[in-house]
Amino acid sequence: MKKTSFLKNYGFLLLLLLGIVLGCITGAIWPGATVLEPLGTVFINMMFCVVVPLVFSSISGAILNMRDAKRAGKIIVSTILIFLLTGAIACSLELVLLRFFPPVPVPWANLTAGTVDEQTDIATLIVNFFTVNDFNALLSRKAMLPLIVFSIIFGICVSKVGGPDHPIGKWINGLTDVMLQFVQIITYYAPIAFFGFFASLVATYGPQLVGDYGRAMLLVYPSDLIYSLTFFALYAWIGGGRDAVRLMYKNLLRPFVTALGTCSSTATMPTTMAAARNSYISSDIAELVVPLGATMHMDGACISAALKVVFMYGVFGWGFPKFGTLILIVVVACLSSVAFSGVPGGGYIGEYLIAVIFFPSQMAIAYPILVTLGNIFDPASTAVNASGDFVICFWIERIADGKGWLQKKIAAAAEKKEASV
Repeated sequence: MKKTSFLKNYGFLLLLLLGIVLGCITGAIWPGATVLEPLGTVFINMMFCVVVPLVFSSISGAILNMRDAKRAGKIIVSTILIFLLTGAIACSLELVLLRFFPPVPVPWANLTAGTVDEQTDIATLIVNFFTVNDFNALLSRKAMLPLIVFSIIFGICVSKVGGPDHPIGKWINGLTDVMLQFVQIITYYAPIAFFGFFASLVATYGPQLVGDYGRAMLLVYPSDLIYSLTFFALYAWIGGGRDAVRLMYKNLLRPFVTALGTCSSTATMPTTMAAARNSYISSDIAELVVPLGATMHMDGACISAALKVVFMYGVFGWGFPKFGTLILIVVVACLSSVAFSGVPGGGYIGEYLIAVIFFPSQMAIAYPILVTLGNIFDPASTAVNASGDFVICFWIERIADGKGWLQKKIAAAAEKKEASV
């Protein structure tokens, strides 16, 4: 590979990594680096401002451009089922690891009760899963799932009155193009943002990440990385064979690093969509799967959930969970991480459900510890969640377009390139 080609493909990614490394070093040697947090907050807030119109236009556009309601329904149902399946696999693998490497080998002797945040009741969560009580509430990223439902229905309606040829259809497709350009401009600032974010993060939590918390980090962070490099390759292979695995490794790192720096699958969506486009994924599939994945694909969170439960078992000196409890852990991990992750009013719903179900008599002690663990694990979990959205696109593409879809696209691209020479 030529030097210019390498810099073109990986130069910006190296700048992102450099920002993270310099930020960690700065935070480690300068306790006052917390003042740099606004550098990261500016970037994340700008991404959050873009994400609502981008989700609306990309999902609506993907559906209205299909001209086939059956295809859209097939993609959406398949996507959700695969999200649940991969979440269960990730959680189960982590439990196997924790059986041999417990995060808390010695029970904690002195436990101080904390406070339990007020949580939204289940009935309200179910209502909020699909709807909001006013249109302007859809304009908040906190209503991501209701926005997705609205966008799907809106795209179907536009498809029925003319699709991409209708003035509204043209406007939506144009809005998508504009928002992607907007994101590209914002992204130029990312290396500086990552420097500030990680400098503040290390300066804030560095002294605390010792003992059992540090041991837990040494379990979950490598677990997330190994899972991404191995099982994501399996998922890509299922979707498109060896060519898909090659493209996955080529394009996975940028969304992984972006999610690691932003701690937000939502803010990483534009980068994830770009990775999908660079891997021959159809635009209608990428523009449906990635927004759904940003709120529902939570393999990293499922890994984190498994470790949280086993961590608390060690804290209380209860040993390793029995088989029946292990099954319940997988179910709860998928429910809290996949089903309710993007629901308005969810709050720390994952930690709350874990505390209620597994530690009801120790809520005041367990809940604050679980929330702390969630904050510590969040960067790595988000990196797995967001980069996995791109990988699942391969699987969905095969379901929608059949075996050999990728090889046909690669061959067509090669013919087009030869014709242009």
